[in-house]
Amino acid sequence: MKKFSRREEDFVCEHCGAKVKGNGYTNHCPHCLYSKHVDINPGDRAADCGGLMEPIDVEIKGGQYVLVQKCQKCGFIRRNKVDKADNFEAVLNIARNKVERLKK
Repeated sequence: MKKFSRREEDFVCEHCGAKVKGNGYTNHCPHCLYSKHVDINPGDRAADCGGLMEPIDVEIKGGQYVLVQKCQKCGFIRRNKVDKADNFEAVLNIARNKVERLKK
């Protein structure tokens, strides 16, 4: 069972440069959907990697959109719920890109 540690932290996205105001549940940039590999369990800041987590896929689970991210440095994969503050066009672009990759 994963233990969640709520952390209210603001950050500057290392991928797109957006200033992000955290609410304690914010774990990725709402503009480009990238995050940083800093956690082993959500909010613990115990990962030593520090690589950028690229959004690679979107899934639907229980009627909720789920963002799949892969660390560009170590390959770690994490799933995060898409938040209402997230750029939904960016979410749709990830899904479109997946469909295009599958067609090839």
